[in-house]
Amino acid sequence: MLKVGLTGGIGAGKSEVSRLLVERGAVLIDADRIAREVVEPGSPGLAAVVAAFGEQVLAPDGSLDRPKLGSIVFADADKLAVLNKIVHPLVGARSQELEAAAGPDSVVIHDVPLLAENGLAPLYDLVIVVDAAPETQLDRLTRLRGMSEEDARARMAAQATREKRREIADVVIDNDVPLERLTEQVDAVWADLVRRAHTASA
Repeated sequence: MLKVGLTGGIGAGKSEVSRLLVERGAVLIDADRIAREVVEPGSPGLAAVVAAFGEQVLAPDGSLDRPKLGSIVFADADKLAVLNKIVHPLVGARSQELEAAAGPDSVVIHDVPLLAENGLAPLYDLVIVVDAAPETQLDRLTRLRGMSEEDARARMAAQATREKRREIADVVIDNDVPLERLTEQVDAVWADLVRRAHTASA
C-alpha cells in the first residue's frame, strides 16, 4: 500500500485532481468529508460537540449548525482547540478504518486541506501538492464559488504560503493549465504511484 497526502491551497483545484486519481483507481480518504460524517445526528461525535458548546450549535432538524459553530470557534482559539480535540481523533480513527479496508496494492490518497499547516507530511509515503498562482485561486474563488474578493483573500491568507506547501511536496501538480494538460500530469503521476505501490508491497 502507498499512502499519499494530497493538499493544495483553497481554489487550487485539489478536488479535480483527487477526482481524476479516483477515476484511475485510487482509494480516496477525504478528511473534510469524514469530519462531517463523525458529527452526523445520532453520532457520539455530535453528542460530544453539544456537551462542549451547548444546544445552540444544533439546527432545528437536530443536525450540526456549522455556521453557528464556526462563528463560536473561529473567534476563540481555546474553543477551536476544544473542537479539534473532539473531532480530530474521530477523523483519525475513521481514516485508519478506511485505509485498513483498502487492499495491500492500493494507492490510498488522503485529501488533507491543512497538511502543511499541521505538519502532517511525515505521516505519508509521498506528498502531492496541487499548485496554482494566487491570481488563479482568487479568480476561481470569486467567479466559481461566488466569494467576495475580501473573503477569498482572507481565506487564502489564513492558509500556509505557496512556498511552504511546495517545500513539503514530493510531487507538484501545476493547475494553472487547461484540463487536458492537468489530465496528462495526473496520468504521469498515477503511473508513478502504481509503480511505487507495487514496489512497496513486493
